[in-house]
Amino acid sequence: MTIVIGLTGSIATGKSTVSRMFDEWDIPVIDADRLSREVVEPGEKAYEEIVELFGENVLLHTREIDRKALGKIIFGDEDNRKKLNEIVHPEVRKRMIEKREFYKDAGEEAVVLDIPLLFESGLTDYVDKTMVVYTDDSVQLHRLMERDGSSEEDARERIQAQMKISEKATLADAVINNNGSEAETREQLEALLQNWKVIKKS
Repeated sequence: MTIVIGLTGSIATGKSTVSRMFDEWDIPVIDADRLSREVVEPGEKAYEEIVELFGENVLLHTREIDRKALGKIIFGDEDNRKKLNEIVHPEVRKRMIEKREFYKDAGEEAVVLDIPLLFESGLTDYVDKTMVVYTDDSVQLHRLMERDGSSEEDARERIQAQMKISEKATLADAVINNNGSEAETREQLEALLQNWKVIKKS
């Protein structure tokens, strides 16, 4: 039976790094962020609804969605952001379930749903186990400033706009501590997958 793992973290805690590690064991990963880009491509239902709601001024000359223009419309406008989410989120969830069922039918040992807002969006019912990639606050702040070249003030603001990673850790079935090296993180992941009987002990 396939184990469905919900993978999450917060900005700059290293979720993407852990997500890539599943490749080593040929465990498929369904990336919610990637799906949210796919569902707004020209010809898709969500694309048509976005253009209908916000007008042609949210399109590039290529007829693709202009993310910056759309971002400006919803930035600071709770009502418009809610409308956009009501268009995009159901399509992402539908596609996520389709892909999850495809891998389950194929008899995969495990499938990972990489969902940044796993707890915030109440999507834990989609998975069997939840895994949080955790770092201490100081490490998270330093990595975000280093990654984006942002000031401490900007970085703190972005971190504080999200659910605290320590809170997510208390909600998870398992926590990967990503304060150390990539090798240490990989060791934890491997031990966890062995514990969950996804991979055999080497």
